[in-house]
Amino acid sequence: MANVREPKVHPVSILSLRPTQMTVGMREVKEKRQRWREQKAQKQSEMLGKHMIPVVVGPSQRYYVVDHHHLARALHEEGVKDVLVTPIGDLRMVERDAFWGVMDNKRWVYPYDAKGERRHFKDLPKSIADLKDDPFRSLAGELRRSGGFAKDTTPFSEFLWADFLRRKMSRKLVEQDFDKAMEKAQAAAKSHDAIYLPGWCGPAGDD
Repeated sequence: MANVREPKVHPVSILSLRPTQMTVGMREVKEKRQRWREQKAQKQSEMLGKHMIPVVVGPSQRYYVVDHHHLARALHEEGVKDVLVTPIGDLRMVERDAFWGVMDNKRWVYPYDAKGERRHFKDLPKSIADLKDDPFRSLAGELRRSGGFAKDTTPFSEFLWADFLRRKMSRKLVEQDFDKAMEKAQAAAKSHDAIYLPGWCGPAGDD
């Protein structure tokens, strides 16, 4: 049997990719679009070759995206039609009614909406183009980049941080005053309330 981790050398349509989450941070998508536009055509081609989209191959040979949803959405909005994918799992043999249960067990799906509420698997978007905006996911991404927490291998770790931050401030604040929201997020990230979260790097002991 072929190594399932070998990247597909043929391009796959971005719109044929199935998301495994319900939301993205559109602010983050916008930043990725900006960086893409700043690259020359050759650099863009090199980037597409290096940033292959990790997928699980499911029933009917569908490709389910398990990471890089933001990149895929940004490329789609920039008019890119096809990307290369890297299969990290092969579930073609799993029956359809068992598929999402297996994906959930392996932590390859995150069926939570923009309010942080768990939804039925059937509510997952069918296309990258249908992903909704969760401003708290953008806030969590920016918090990580600013050193508020460390990058971690825990699946969907930035969504866990997004849900934590969701309980600390209003969506209105994040949408209307991102800088102020970042200040609050950085303070919250250092607190012991956040100690259970992946990548927490707050104070080692009580002051």
